[in-house]
Amino acid sequence: MGGDVGLFGPDSVTWQLHADPVMWVAGVRALYLQALHPRAVRGVVQNSDFRKDPWGRLMRTADFVGVTTYGTRAEAEQAGARVRRIHAVLKAVDPDTEQPYRIDEPELLRWIHCAEVGSYLSVARQAGFPLTDELADLYLDEQRRSAELVGLPADEVPGSLVEMDRYFTGIRPELAMSDEARSVFDFLRRPPVPFVLVLGREVLWRQVAELAYAALPRWAKDLYGHRGLPSAVAGPGLKGLRRVVGAATPVIRAVYPSPHIKGAMERLGPGVEPSAARLPEVVVVAQTTAGEPANK
Repeated sequence: MGGDVGLFGPDSVTWQLHADPVMWVAGVRALYLQALHPRAVRGVVQNSDFRKDPWGRLMRTADFVGVTTYGTRAEAEQAGARVRRIHAVLKAVDPDTEQPYRIDEPELLRWIHCAEVGSYLSVARQAGFPLTDELADLYLDEQRRSAELVGLPADEVPGSLVEMDRYFTGIRPELAMSDEARSVFDFLRRPPVPFVLVLGREVLWRQVAELAYAALPRWAKDLYGHRGLPSAVAGPGLKGLRRVVGAATPVIRAVYPSPHIKGAMERLGPGVEPSAARLPEVVVVAQTTAGEPANK
């Protein structure tokens, strides 16, 4: 291609997945999950305007994902450098020990990363986005590049479904409900909006928040102590939402185009527009009984 393809490129799983309409639900699920790490959520609450400007924080996170996915490599690296600079000077205080700690500790960065990309992957698959296990592994491997942007070595981040499952199993004893997690939970279910938008929040946003919560693993719901919608509802609900929003996506992109996707198409041509139909083909190599590799 004649232009800069960026960190992932239009032939990647990331390029197609991050444009899917269910990513907004996946982002909410990630916030629910991230809040269950007491040290991580404390760092967010103590160092940000989350309570005063929660929508601004959500939009800045979405902008970071958009830039690193569809921007040039230089833009992605600049976004990562900006995040690293901010994190490097921020600390949080443990209320039990009154000891400060850095919020860019590798353990905390790894948790935020895994909860985020794990949520993107889980919600997309529950919603019917056509990801085989092999494509899911490829996506997680690609996302190691995102982890490097915020300061994590690629080889210290799960790069496959097996590794991601092992990570979540290992970290579960460190997760717990906290006052800060309760604040995030309450916000996600009923975020502050102007009075004229209260009805829209109850009718539309509440459905997104409920579906995102339903898409959480059972152990996360147990920590929150809130049953929510049955897990069996998550899949059909997400599939229905994806069909409805997906049908409207061409109109939405025409009226309110994503500046990041628009910029990528202007740079590389209209043929790179993200689509599940453009997912890469993955050749799986298996071992035959004779020990010779065979494609399956």
